[in-house]
Amino acid sequence: MERIVGRKAPDFDIATAFGDGSGLGRVTSSDYKGKWLVLFFYPLDFTFVCPTEITGYSKKYDKFKELDADILGVSIDSEHSHKTWINGDLGKLNFPLGSDITKRLSSDFGVLIENEGIALRGLFIIDPEGIVRYSVIHDLNVGRSVDETLRVLKALQTGGLCPVDWEDGDALL
Repeated sequence: MERIVGRKAPDFDIATAFGDGSGLGRVTSSDYKGKWLVLFFYPLDFTFVCPTEITGYSKKYDKFKELDADILGVSIDSEHSHKTWINGDLGKLNFPLGSDITKRLSSDFGVLIENEGIALRGLFIIDPEGIVRYSVIHDLNVGRSVDETLRVLKALQTGGLCPVDWEDGDALL
């Protein structure tokens, strides 16, 4: 697999379910131009670990907005499945869920498990110019840390050298 960090993020145009459950829409990569994007992939709607991550990001959405960042969650489910889940067990969100039913986006970002037809847990932080600055991809059974995503986003935004365990307000190298 070719590296993605430091390169332009793949372009996309995907159907979405609005996070408030009110309807359906579309988002494109150009919709996020000029701001930071936290793009995360999860395997499937109506599963066990995924809702803990998705609602965790939604609960801290205001912290991301304060950092001029938006969030987009994506799985291979349809936008209709997303809307049903949002209006059911998952609950309202502060960001949309995107449909990668064609699996193209999962493939473009290197997270597709082809023989299963689902995505690994992949998280990408894309800068305002559309360059991927951070990527973490891991197996299906472990959820991601929202606080770590916020820490890394803040570190990237400093433009400086951030040592291990750097926190906002700490000295840069």
